[in-house]
Amino acid sequence: MAQQDDGSGRAPVVIVRPTTSVTSGVAVTQKLVGAAVAFGDILRRTFGPNGLDKMMYKTNGENAITNDGAKIVADLLVKHPAAKAFVQLAESQENACGDGVTGCLLFASELMKEAGRLLERGVHPLVLVEAYQDSIVETLNVLDARSMKDVSGDTLQSVARTAMVGKSAEAGGDALAKLLVECMMTVQSSGRPVRAENVRMTKRGHDSLQETRLVKGVVIDKKFDSERTPRINQACSVLALTCPLTIQKTKRDAEIEIERPEQMLAFLDAEEQLIAEKVNLLKQSGAQAIFTSKEVDERIQHACNNDGILLVGMMEEDGIEDIAAATGAALINHLDDATTESLGALQSARIDVSEREDGRRTRLIVDVGPTSGLVTIDVGGGQGAAVEEYIRAMYDALRTMESVIDQPGTILGGGSFHMAAALHLRERAESISGRQRLAIEGFARALETIPSTLALNAGEDQIDTLLQLRAAHRNRTNRFGVCKNGRIGEIEGVLLSSSTVSHALQAAVETACGLLRVDQVISSRGD
Repeated sequence: MAQQDDGSGRAPVVIVRPTTSVTSGVAVTQKLVGAAVAFGDILRRTFGPNGLDKMMYKTNGENAITNDGAKIVADLLVKHPAAKAFVQLAESQENACGDGVTGCLLFASELMKEAGRLLERGVHPLVLVEAYQDSIVETLNVLDARSMKDVSGDTLQSVARTAMVGKSAEAGGDALAKLLVECMMTVQSSGRPVRAENVRMTKRGHDSLQETRLVKGVVIDKKFDSERTPRINQACSVLALTCPLTIQKTKRDAEIEIERPEQMLAFLDAEEQLIAEKVNLLKQSGAQAIFTSKEVDERIQHACNNDGILLVGMMEEDGIEDIAAATGAALINHLDDATTESLGALQSARIDVSEREDGRRTRLIVDVGPTSGLVTIDVGGGQGAAVEEYIRAMYDALRTMESVIDQPGTILGGGSFHMAAALHLRERAESISGRQRLAIEGFARALETIPSTLALNAGEDQIDTLLQLRAAHRNRTNRFGVCKNGRIGEIEGVLLSSSTVSHALQAAVETACGLLRVDQVISSRGD
């Protein structure tokens, strides 16, 4: 970019390198809108109960098959600046709600598409921004009015089932949805915060996906001696340590000169005495199951095994914290600090042994019972992409239930709310005479892309479906939406989290308004 020569003979002032390209005016709109529409088109066929999957293949040979919007966006190598804004939008929605990414991106893409049409007709960008911000306020008012505050088990089950529709986990049906609700209710009964982070997932490595089960406790995946490790079949106390159960070593190297055999025997006796003291302290604690994140001396391990005490050492930091969270035990940094109040409790602990191609696999299944502060979903199936997609779908469902429990409120799915909000905005636009009316009508059309896409992916005509749905909302009831077969019908048992939909709409409008304020694109790459 350089200042033009004014005829005085002075050289132009160079501000940026010659390879830099500057796009202004209508070309900016075309550039940003084109990227937004392309991004929406990538995800459009994955939306809804009839959405198809994408196969993501990386240069390092890894592949994934998914229709999860967050996973698809995360794996895309995006270079366009407008597309990067959509990537950040997807990350924001995923981090805040854990679900609703595809619908959020589709809506944002359609907002940019509508804005592009109006900008080409001479509507000022700030008029669009003001109209969009006014429209989102009205839309959220409709959302609040239509939200149902019920947070019963049946409601949560419907929310979980809806979140998994269109994904591989849908095959689990009501049974899997019920299992996920039981996960959250178990955590809630323990008094801990109801968070999806308090639900762990582990791959069993065999059986089928439909044989996924709930462990009200934790699963420790490491090598165990299945013959010698004690099994616990009744309720007992738990001690969780973060200190080693070994003889403490000096920090500096030292040499001890031994002149007589008696001195050597005394040295060994003293060492045995220290070991015996640690074993006695462990017994006196009253704990029948002891876990530590540090090293365990073989002699202490052997003594505990002989006394029927389950002792597990060398656990990872996350693992010992999970044990403490599940059992209610306090993490003890020194064995002398162990008290009755610091102990937790569990119902049973058993070794699960399975044969695999790479050898024998052992796992310790710790069952804490109905008051466990942390639960584990033991996912059946192999180790392939199918199980990964299954886990992603279940985690999305857990995050959605978490949002409903935190902020009670659900709305009907199938595009029912979006159509109701679009009709409300159209009625409001009738009372506005300025150019904002065009933008509000465009916002309403963008909302209708949700039921429109549901019909498209079910093989139905989009225009006919939208016309029928509008008529149904005006003449019958606002409970109508697009059913799984793509036809119009009254929605039953398909519930979305109000807070998830609210965040998706607001984030999409914020991203679109940010892009509409751009009047120049300056690229140092020259493209």
